[in-house]
Order: sequence, then C-alpha cells, then structure tokens
Amino acid sequence: MSFPKHLIEGYLTFTSQRLPTEQSRYRELSERGQSPAVMVIGCCDSRVSPEVIFDAGPGELFVVRNVANLVPVYQPDGGAHGVSAALEYAVNVLRIQHIVVLGHAQCGGIRAFIDDIEPLSPGDFIGRWMAMFIKPGEVVAQRERESMQEFTIRIEKAAIHRSLENLMTFPFVRTQVEKGALNLHGAYFGVAEGSLFLLDQEAKEFHSVGVEAAE
Repeated sequence: MSFPKHLIEGYLTFTSQRLPTEQSRYRELSERGQSPAVMVIGCCDSRVSPEVIFDAGPGELFVVRNVANLVPVYQPDGGAHGVSAALEYAVNVLRIQHIVVLGHAQCGGIRAFIDDIEPLSPGDFIGRWMAMFIKPGEVVAQRERESMQEFTIRIEKAAIHRSLENLMTFPFVRTQVEKGALNLHGAYFGVAEGSLFLLDQEAKEFHSVGVEAAE
C-alpha cells in the first residue's frame, strides 16, 4: 500500500507556499529549540485542530490530543501514561505559562460513553479510558426534561471541568498554579459554527468569545 497521495500533495503545497514564508522561523526553532507559552490538551477528533482553531504558527503551541480531551489523575504507578508524561515535560521542562483544555461539540468518545455503545466495552481501550471520567459512585444520567442534545453538551463540558480538576492532582502543576506561574483554562469549540466558548471558572459557565475577548 503506497503512502496516501493527498498527504504528499499537501506537503508539496506546504513547501511551495507556507514554508518559504516561515523558513526563518523553522530554522530558528531547530537551532534554539521550542519555547511555547501554551499547552493545549485537546481531542484527537480530526475536526478539532488547535493549530487551525487558534491560527497558531510553528512553535507556538505544545499540543496533546486524546479521545475526549481527558486528563487522568496523578498516578505514578509505573504504568505508561502518555498525557501525564507530556504534561510533566510541558510544565517542568518547557515552563509553559498556560494549559488549555479544549473540548468540542459532537465528541464521539463522549457520545459513545453516554450511549454505552461500540466501540466501548469493559475490556477495550476506549471503554477503560472513558471510565476514568467518572468518579467512584458517580452517576451520569439524563435529567428530567433534558433533551439528548442538551445532555450530550452538558457531559462534553463536564469532561473539561473534570480534566481541569484532575490537572490539580499533579503536584508540579498545583505548585506552579499556586505560585501564579501557571494558568489553567477551559474552552469549548462548536464544530458546525466554528464558535468558541471560554470557561469562567468562578461562575462555572462557558461564555462565547467575542471581539472583546481579544482586547
């Protein structure tokens, strides 16, 4: 099976159009290394690319993507923990200043979790991964008079809250946050409209990004 042709075509477009305008930036990054100020923990959904959503150039974002943009609790048990390792590198080595947990609408992982359908099963990877979203004894259920769409959006946003909560279980994250050297943020992307909502952590509400947000 040959390498996907459209990827080669995309690379050739990159080398002929974008690379010439950013060649000095790439060369600088290769010589002095990366120093992004922001880490984004996002979903691996192909429709939700942090670099595209935030119009970021090379070296600007340190990105980790997984199913449903989840952060596990701090658990140094000798197992393989990809998200935790990336988090440790970002905070302790890169000294990032911001962590953004980026959730989104129509999240397949969340919907499969809600519906308890394939590919979820007790023994598979996705089922076990999504299970950490729920605390022991916690029940996730649709509320009275809550539509399925409303229920799904509520759980998609709850996943952002839970990831932010779990971030604070990491000692090196908590220390930097308490020192004021690191800031945690939640964001929610509407795929259909391209809308972005930012979490007000005190009010525990998401607010739409307008012109005033960039000021």
